[in-house]
Amino acid sequence: MKYRLVSKSSAVSQGDTQIGANNIKFGVTKQSELPSPAELLVAAFAACCLKNIERFSEMMKFEYNHAEIIVNAERQDKPPMINVITYEIEINSSDSKLNKDLLLRNIQKFGTIYNTLNVVCKISGDIKVVR
Repeated sequence: MKYRLVSKSSAVSQGDTQIGANNIKFGVTKQSELPSPAELLVAAFAACCLKNIERFSEMMKFEYNHAEIIVNAERQDKPPMINVITYEIEINSSDSKLNKDLLLRNIQKFGTIYNTLNVVCKISGDIKVVR
């Protein structure tokens, strides 16, 4: 699979990325209220985890009402990079077929963004099921 997108920015303004019919704006200055590229990277990590919950709910044959993820990321200065990500996933489900340990392993093993970031930073997290 290959990905292609177009991103642009204007001096002292903002940037935007065109992905298909969607336009995602991001900040390019410290004063911007738009998400920074680092925040978009962390958001991509969160989206990857949530997408895989949906994907594995079908494969593992469990139902859930909704899922939420809280992600904390730490940035080091030299060299500038995200070096630690921690997360907590909360899944609202009363389905006894939900095996949270297997789901967590699947998210860790098959998440594209998860695995990409896991090469360059420490990632740890857990799943909590709320009934």
